[in-house]
Amino acid sequence: MPKPKVLVTRLIPQAGLDLLQEMCDLEINPEDRPLTRAELLARVADKEGVLGQMADRIDAEFFEAARVLKGYANYAVGFDNIDVTEATRRRIPVSNTPGVLTLATAEAAWALLFAVARRVVETDKIMRSGTWQGWGPMQFHGQEVTGKTLGIVGAGRIGTAMALMSAGFKMRVLYTNASGRENQALKIELGARLVSFDELVADSDFISIHTPLTPATRHLFRADTFARMKPTAILINVARGPVIKEDDLVAALRARRIAGAGLDVYEFEPRMTAGLADLDNAVLLPHIGSATTGSRTGMAVLAARNLLAMLQGEKPENCLNPEIYEPGATST
Repeated sequence: MPKPKVLVTRLIPQAGLDLLQEMCDLEINPEDRPLTRAELLARVADKEGVLGQMADRIDAEFFEAARVLKGYANYAVGFDNIDVTEATRRRIPVSNTPGVLTLATAEAAWALLFAVARRVVETDKIMRSGTWQGWGPMQFHGQEVTGKTLGIVGAGRIGTAMALMSAGFKMRVLYTNASGRENQALKIELGARLVSFDELVADSDFISIHTPLTPATRHLFRADTFARMKPTAILINVARGPVIKEDDLVAALRARRIAGAGLDVYEFEPRMTAGLADLDNAVLLPHIGSATTGSRTGMAVLAARNLLAMLQGEKPENCLNPEIYEPGATST
């Protein structure tokens, strides 16, 4: 019996490829770039499975091109690149990779928080330039972290992990939750409070974004939000870029309406909004939140397991549309 044909749209850690190669006829994009739209649509025509990544737009056009597709596995926890409704209509399972990148992404948020608060990147550049004339009492004042208020926008897996890491800094923790329910881990471990978004924005010294991108969260942070934040506040985003309206963020940082920002994701990724790169109170990372060897390998293995399950007609571990497996479910 021939092996199912599978496309891996971007090179992933070998552990995931090894799992797939045992069971599948594998085609891998070996280049360190996303496939173009035309390349993607051409290559999926005869594929039963696809393991893709965030730059791949998985929509009706994609499904029309992938006529024999049995499943799509996203190499990411976020899935706003996938039209899950369309996949469900066609009864094609789709999956993501939650859990395995939680700690790595939470740690990246802390790296950004400290880098902005203590002006690490800015002062590193000065040191490398050879222009520093020696220590001075008025140089490079940053912000203390210990004892300050941390606001977590979206206390899911990653937001909860980041908040719990604050214990060593004796921070007061506020959080929002899409469910509206208290996060018991944060309440018990930290005495954290579930508050409204407006209260969190007004009271937090550091705000870290961990919410998924939805119509309700797109441009959640914009000019009027920045106007309600403390002028000493620092904003961190390791979630999804369009949660912030970047034009408004650039204006707020330039005018010092807020003290700083640390970003790992961008509204028009991979492009940055004009002016952002010129700001010395912004620290900018190239979407490395999950970029540890352990995390990226875990994502590869989980995505491969998800795809193999779909190819065998089984529900994957992290199915985004499990209703298609319910008895009597039909396509529309």
